[in-house]
Amino acid sequence: MDNSFATTYDYIVIGAGSAGCAVASRLAETGGNRVLLLEAGGTDQHFLVRLPLGFQWVYRNPAYNWNYESEPEPSLGDRKIFIPRGKLLGGSSSINGMLHIRGRARDFEEWRSLGNEGWGYRDVLPYFRRSESDWRGEGPYHGGSGPLQVRPVDMAKIIYKPLHEAAINAGYAFTEDFDGADQEGFGNAQFAIDQRGRRHSAYRAYFSAKRRFPNIEIQTKATVQRLLFQDKTAVGVEYAHKGKTIRARVEKEIVLSAGTYNTPKLLMLSGIGPRQELAKFGLPCIADLAGVGQNLVEHPSIPVIFQASQPVTFANELRLDKAIMSVLRWAILGSGTFATQICNGTLLARTRPELSRPDIELTFAPVGVDANVWFPGLIKSKPHSFFARVCLLHQGSRGHVTLRSTNPSDPPRIFLNLLSDPEDARSLRDGIRAARAIYRTAPMSDFVGSETMPGHDASSDEKLDAYLRQWLGITQHPVGTCRMGQDEYAVVDAKLRVHGIDGLRIADASIMPTILGANINATTVMIGDRAADFILNRGRRPAEI
Repeated sequence: MDNSFATTYDYIVIGAGSAGCAVASRLAETGGNRVLLLEAGGTDQHFLVRLPLGFQWVYRNPAYNWNYESEPEPSLGDRKIFIPRGKLLGGSSSINGMLHIRGRARDFEEWRSLGNEGWGYRDVLPYFRRSESDWRGEGPYHGGSGPLQVRPVDMAKIIYKPLHEAAINAGYAFTEDFDGADQEGFGNAQFAIDQRGRRHSAYRAYFSAKRRFPNIEIQTKATVQRLLFQDKTAVGVEYAHKGKTIRARVEKEIVLSAGTYNTPKLLMLSGIGPRQELAKFGLPCIADLAGVGQNLVEHPSIPVIFQASQPVTFANELRLDKAIMSVLRWAILGSGTFATQICNGTLLARTRPELSRPDIELTFAPVGVDANVWFPGLIKSKPHSFFARVCLLHQGSRGHVTLRSTNPSDPPRIFLNLLSDPEDARSLRDGIRAARAIYRTAPMSDFVGSETMPGHDASSDEKLDAYLRQWLGITQHPVGTCRMGQDEYAVVDAKLRVHGIDGLRIADASIMPTILGANINATTVMIGDRAADFILNRGRRPAEI
């Protein structure tokens, strides 16, 4: 063994996020492999991280969030866009909204059609089923005994029935299961929340008390600085931990699961990426891969907000005395209004009949985004309001990620390039109009007052475009910067192996060749779960692995 290495492992997994926890756990459960899992952030012990509604109070805390921002966006008046990314055990699954939707079957067929054999819907469905423990139990579309627990929202106090009826009256179909046979329409979404009312992040799912392994070492506050190579073979990693620089050797493979922004950053710092880009920073080029950092796609989103005509929203549950009792009930019994989410409906829909799949997702909430804990005479409550987020699912705009410097502590430069394709604005405008139509349709219209954002006077395309430029943001769904494929801009093959490099795979959302028509966390978990089978040469169809 090279004496410059402090320790040796069979596998090293970089990043304890949604995919990293899944792949590391699956590698460790065999018992014969020594696994090192490195996480740049800390633990998830804070109760507000575990409390389903608590993420709103820790969301921007730099202890849990990388708090990235984009470079100035040309189509948005040179605004910089806030980019949340989880920096703790569980990664973004520890700070996101927990919505669990996989994407349409056609999304995965599109991946297969792009030359990624084994990634069609029938190929990935068994891995979705293996990864989850769904409230419905075992079935053709869902698993009943997997690590990740999934539950529906408790609709008791969030005005679900009027919204449901309004959506149907507005012409939309109802679906009982966005991941089942009917993947389009309005319905009650499900969330990654366990039976005790706790957020069920990938870390909590794959490293629960029942899934602890003596052969895995998890190091937090461990920032990987670069990958180490011998010729074109990955042999180890160099990382900073507790003020020291440590070099760990790998005997079998390194799995890079640092996420859509940090994975390409780490590749480039290690000499893998576009040769010309590396040369700008004086970095040697071990593998000239033009696609590293390219093909960035992120779902843009825009709010639609109405005042409530009656004081009936979830703001009532945020009165200080009620909130305290709700937190206590959650802590002791794992139930109550704070043990669930406050999404009172989700819609996946096509804004134009000629489209072959939904182009927008609407998520509704019976409370304003600025809602606060309040108490009469002490803290004033924000006005009662209803909120819908319009999310564009399949956009034409593409961005990219590159280095800011050769200092591993510096954040990457992120160019989202939102609205660079004019068709994107068209779908977002139509999405705003769809949200308006539902809120203004009976019986929901009985509860809805005047429109706050974008406002009733913003009806023309021109005014809505101005609203988009001022307020458009993003979700937490970045993908594509190390995409899977076989062409000159692909970074990994269909087994997630980095082209031209031995002993290195990528397992995170960066490998997605196109973005899903849904939230990405469930699929990112699936990618990690499946990556372990590729590595261990096992699976549903061993001959294909």
